[in-house]
Amino acid sequence: MTTKPPRKFFEPLAIGAPLPFRELPPALERMIHFFPPHVEKLRNRLPEMIREVDVLLGNLEDAIPIEAKEAARAGFIKAGIDNDFGDTGLWVRVNALNSPWFLDDVSEIVAAIGDKLDVIMLPKVEGPWDIHYVDQLLAQLEAKHKVTKPILVHALLETALGVANVEAIAGASPRMHGMSLGPADLAASRGMKTTRVGGGHPFYGVLADPTKDGSARPFYQQDLWHYTVAKMVDACQAHGIRAFYGPFGDFDDSDACEAQFRNAFLMGCAGAWSLHPKQIDIAKRVFSPDADEVRFALKILQAMPDGSGAVMIDGKMQDDATWKQAKVIVDLARRVAARDPAMKEAYGL
Repeated sequence: MTTKPPRKFFEPLAIGAPLPFRELPPALERMIHFFPPHVEKLRNRLPEMIREVDVLLGNLEDAIPIEAKEAARAGFIKAGIDNDFGDTGLWVRVNALNSPWFLDDVSEIVAAIGDKLDVIMLPKVEGPWDIHYVDQLLAQLEAKHKVTKPILVHALLETALGVANVEAIAGASPRMHGMSLGPADLAASRGMKTTRVGGGHPFYGVLADPTKDGSARPFYQQDLWHYTVAKMVDACQAHGIRAFYGPFGDFDDSDACEAQFRNAFLMGCAGAWSLHPKQIDIAKRVFSPDADEVRFALKILQAMPDGSGAVMIDGKMQDDATWKQAKVIVDLARRVAARDPAMKEAYGL
């Protein structure tokens, strides 16, 4: 036998570690907002940011200079100790498994703020073996430091091998929270010819057939990331975990950022990264269902309380399939409404 039997899958991996979750706790995670923990000025803004975002993530990996790695780790621990995060998720992106900082990142953070930490984001995950190692390590640290709830793991898809193994990664552990697309590193790993961080490319598209009059042929830009996002969403949904769009690097192109986020939302992603404050409102707007859609979805649920049969609503037939779609929208709307009074009123909840 090469895989764990079901009864072993949900056993703690260390004596005294908390029981793994059998399903993810409900959470609103429209944006994962990154902050550099070694910058004191930005740490001081966290009490305000906690009220503005769904998830705050202390970044220890890319974009943190080598000479600031230890300061970033210490700054994240201080931020965790000093602040009450309430319903806002507290995450950390640790350094990669093959780096000289990973072990100290995890060991020191769990020891200091293990009960406050919700999720560890793990860069450059290439297969289930990476998750198995971190799963065991976290269980040992949770037991040692008497952490009372399991710390979840979020995998970054940043290599071609990781994408190839996405299904196995998604099902590697009950500790899995979800996955994010890491387009910059993935582009390099695949040998893609782009220096953009997320989003499309003006040269990637489809050329229309020649015109009879010889006029210019329309060119329609396509989405470089459609295949990968779809593959990631399927793997995550099949295993009951969450898929996320990653970074959009052009902070000055809010329209393109919104379009990319919206594509991800429509395809099934729960949220996206926000690397700049202006992307927070974009993510809130995109990953909160439209008020008109919510009100229509409520009509479907009210007309079909048990989801059976078929009814006509506003001239459109609704059946068990559309009832399921409506329930997805309304369940998300209720989570949004719990954090946003204005949206609660707009939804009529």
